[in-house]
Amino acid sequence: MKLFLFILTLFALMYQSNEENTLQLTVNKVKNNEGVVRVLLFKGSDGFPDVVEKAHGSASVKIQGGKAVYTFENLPEGTYALSVFHDSQNTGKLRTNAFGVPRDGYGFSNNATGTFGPPSFEKAAFKVTAGKNQVAIDLR
Repeated sequence: MKLFLFILTLFALMYQSNEENTLQLTVNKVKNNEGVVRVLLFKGSDGFPDVVEKAHGSASVKIQGGKAVYTFENLPEGTYALSVFHDSQNTGKLRTNAFGVPRDGYGFSNNATGTFGPPSFEKAAFKVTAGKNQVAIDLR
């Protein structure tokens, strides 16, 4: 009976800890309030930064006062990275010029940058721990 209660308590604690882990993302320096900010959350390098199907989570966030705020809930602890962009025309795609340079704001967790392209997952990676976590990204 004691073993059963111990196992039941262990499962309850594991369930509770994941349920309470949150990640609040604040995207700053959004040029205007038109469109939305698109967000992809990755739990590993596979697909980072732009393969939607391989993202752990995604969101389209309303812009208010030059910023967008979104909270991911029930996240397991671990290493994550975020990629975001301002979809000013609400097309679902990052607009670029003829040379592939983004026409709208974009950014990555840790405000990471890459050389001639996006940063690696490792440069943008951060830890989600038990409880409430916060990340801020400034668009370029």
